[in-house]
Amino acid sequence: MPEQLTWQKSSFSGGPQGECLHVATAPDGTIRLRESDTPDVILATAPEGLAALLDTLKAGPVDNSRL
Repeated sequence: MPEQLTWQKSSFSGGPQGECLHVATAPDGTIRLRESDTPDVILATAPEGLAALLDTLKAGPVDNSRL
């Protein structure tokens, strides 16, 4: 039986195209992400992984020449 998750829509979602990001916390403590246009595709990550991604995005453009 699939997990029953309580999804929350991002406050940054809902632009003119109606594209929305939904977030939920699973019983095992992982974070689940899905988009409104493909709700059956769900990504799972640890809270630390999502925090690292958000910190990277907030820092600005990535310098790919150093990779």
